[in-house]
Amino acid sequence: MKNWFYLFALLLLASACRPDQIEHLKDSKRIGIETANWEVKRIMPKDLLKAARWAGDSLTATADTLLRQTMARELAAGGVAQAVGFCRPETYRLVDSLASVMKATARRVSARPRNVAQQATLTAAAMRTDTTRTITRESQEVFFYQRPIVLNNALCLRCHGRVGTDIAAADYALIKKQFPQDQATGYRLGQQMGAWQLSQRRDGVAEFWTMKTRKKWKERKMPKLF
Repeated sequence: MKNWFYLFALLLLASACRPDQIEHLKDSKRIGIETANWEVKRIMPKDLLKAARWAGDSLTATADTLLRQTMARELAAGGVAQAVGFCRPETYRLVDSLASVMKATARRVSARPRNVAQQATLTAAAMRTDTTRTITRESQEVFFYQRPIVLNNALCLRCHGRVGTDIAAADYALIKKQFPQDQATGYRLGQQMGAWQLSQRRDGVAEFWTMKTRKKWKERKMPKLF
């Protein structure tokens, strides 16, 4: 008799827990992300340096990708005359928004700039034509990130290559009219043009380190940004 009673009870429990009667939590993925981010974690100084590098790589890779896509679009639409004004990835809305989230300030500098406001003396590491990064902690609250900018896209030669060979005389006249003190020509593929420099706040770096769900930038087609 007892066995029949237990069997009957199990049948009642099973019928009460049918999948179609279970109410699932909404936004469970988002809740999981928020829960992970609120977990108490011990962050070591070496972890913060790694996070500063990851954040810098992600931000500058995003900006470089958007620059390539934007310049290709504008060159196709209106040539150098239209494209030259768009060669400022640090000012793109998406890049600025990402920098704000990361609590970082980004700029591009060069010893031979197009815009004299970007004139700068680069560190020895930034003068190497490879992917060498410089990541240092300037103070308790600020991290510094620097990465070389290398001309690795043939499209860039239309504005930064050799005058008369890569840059048409008429196009160079337009560049000089807009940037009278231009020095950013005469480059060849593979040469370094300058460097990305980022100043990153510690709280922004720490926040990115604690995010278990963070993802590195992956190149993809982007919408028009202007």
